[in-house]
Amino acid sequence: MATLNSTGTSHSFFILLGIPGLEEQHVWISLPFFFSYLIALLGNSLLIFIIVTERSLHEPMYLFLCMLAVTDLILSTTTVPKALAIFWFQAGAISLDGCVTQIFFIHATFIAESGILLAMAFDRYVAICDPLHYTTVLNRVVITRVGLAVVLRSFCVILPDVFLVKRLPFCRSNLLPHTYCEHMAVAKFACADIHVNVWYGLSVLLSTVVLDALLILVSYGLILNAIFHLPSQGARQKALGTCGSHLGVISMFYLPGIFTIITQRFGHHVPLHTHILLANVCMLAPPMLNPIIYGIKTTQIREHVLSALFSQWKCYRF
Repeated sequence: MATLNSTGTSHSFFILLGIPGLEEQHVWISLPFFFSYLIALLGNSLLIFIIVTERSLHEPMYLFLCMLAVTDLILSTTTVPKALAIFWFQAGAISLDGCVTQIFFIHATFIAESGILLAMAFDRYVAICDPLHYTTVLNRVVITRVGLAVVLRSFCVILPDVFLVKRLPFCRSNLLPHTYCEHMAVAKFACADIHVNVWYGLSVLLSTVVLDALLILVSYGLILNAIFHLPSQGARQKALGTCGSHLGVISMFYLPGIFTIITQRFGHHVPLHTHILLANVCMLAPPMLNPIIYGIKTTQIREHVLSALFSQWKCYRF
């Protein structure tokens, strides 16, 4: 396993090391990874199944939630199985093409999830601030177009990342201290100028995730203003309850990412394994917690989940 390429040729494969400094605890660290992935897999699959099969849930909010569940499945499946292979079998080898593929799917689904959260915020804005035109503004055609726009935006802004990484020569170490391939983490190991990668990555972050977050803040400012002007307390409580689950999901998506960026920018004395653990929280927390939050907070979904589980229990019993 060469850590330094003295021939000047570019590496064609890398070795993901997992979490450096905590190798002795890899087996124990794998447990929350495994159970988080299991919950994400079962929870999001159940959510998709219920929304697709129940016609009463074919409404804008639930269709957007179904899109969110699909992106969560892709995001977690892109990262966690490889991390578990590293923890359990020390199987960290990955080709350059495999690494670039992982970079594409991680960043594309992350940006797609941000776009879907923005669409869900717009859905809540129309439902609360302009309820009379809700079904006309957010009809099936509009929802389909929004979904396609989210996918196309993610594809178009992340595709250049593939070429920016592929063009780099990797003649230094091929040992990556991480559990998955991330654009800048890989680019830092190149023996070439990576300023284009740095500035393009920053521009993508600002024009997608940061812009989405700002628009979500604006929409919820308008939503809260409308809620507190509702005539009855019951209507205010119902509206706040409807938005509560969405706000919880938004917090689980953006807060770990913000905290990770702050520690990477200012936490120069923070151990490397802390940075990597925080990066993994960004990949693990939303897919695991989103179905739990919506399952608990959304009455219609909770009722259908309980009904499905009870029906299965009766079938097994009799």
